[in-house]
Amino acid sequence: MNVFRILGDLSHLLAMILLLVKIWRSKSCAGISGKSQILFALVFTTRYLDLFSNFISIYNTVMKVVFLLCAYVTVYMIYWKFRKTFDIENDTFRLEFLVVPVTGLSFLVNYSYAPMEILWTFSIYLESVAILPQLFMISKTGEAETITTHYLFFLGLYRLLYLANWIRRYQTENFYDQISVVSGVVQTIFYCDFFYLYVTKVLKGKKLSLPMPV
Repeated sequence: MNVFRILGDLSHLLAMILLLVKIWRSKSCAGISGKSQILFALVFTTRYLDLFSNFISIYNTVMKVVFLLCAYVTVYMIYWKFRKTFDIENDTFRLEFLVVPVTGLSFLVNYSYAPMEILWTFSIYLESVAILPQLFMISKTGEAETITTHYLFFLGLYRLLYLANWIRRYQTENFYDQISVVSGVVQTIFYCDFFYLYVTKVLKGKKLSLPMPV
């Protein structure tokens, strides 16, 4: 395991913790897309079905459990604990526009037709687009809280670090996972505009705003 993989995992974990702390401290989930969080919970669920059947390392197992717990606790706080603060009127992205094509693609482009392999492939494809409801919500409302932008930044950084991880693995192990790499590139592209705005506005103390959807 190289340093880019570890840093990527830590960046991902930090993003999730930042979101949970934001919700808990403010007692509000305003500005957070519950639909994106449902998709991320689905990503981890379908990816980590081998949690108790395929032991890789203590680190791997612990991270799987932590990611699953964080994902489901976040969904719980949005839809139950602090549901009165949930901005349902602006969280309107149609999930079927993502889930249906991803499901079809996971059956068409995969490494094998074993159920676990298809579910893993589904999770990879779904993760690449799971942030879209959150980005759509920000563009619809016109702005995002600073803590939410930090959350998005570390999610994007996690993807960048994982791309570096794949490059490093190809150099040192001659290992190339086309599905993961292509999906990671697609996901990173979605963050490019956000990264620019984050650097030029948020780090200078200004509120982040994205163009309204057409």
